[in-house]
Amino acid sequence: MKMIRAFIRPEKEQEVVLALEGAGFPSLTKMPVFGRGKQKGLQVGPVHYDELPKMLIMMVVNDQDINRVVGIINDKARTGFVGDGKIFVSPVEVAYTVRTGEAVL
Repeated sequence: MKMIRAFIRPEKEQEVVLALEGAGFPSLTKMPVFGRGKQKGLQVGPVHYDELPKMLIMMVVNDQDINRVVGIINDKARTGFVGDGKIFVSPVEVAYTVRTGEAVL
């Protein structure tokens, strides 16, 4: 299994979540975050915004679903402008159900 962490524009969050749900991936965690990428914020006239709002979507999926999920996120989150976000994929070694203590992998 793999953990997907996608940092996307806040205005694209609903579109991405609905597309994932429609494709059969209803389980996810999302939270608002702030950060900056290699552009180091945003300059608007004399004002510099050091950190920009993003939405973090996290989900764990089976290995065979990685390309499909990443493709959906890329397709729905892309605007073509700097700051569209990043997707990170990491291995998940084991997961536990808190209520029972049972390993679920």
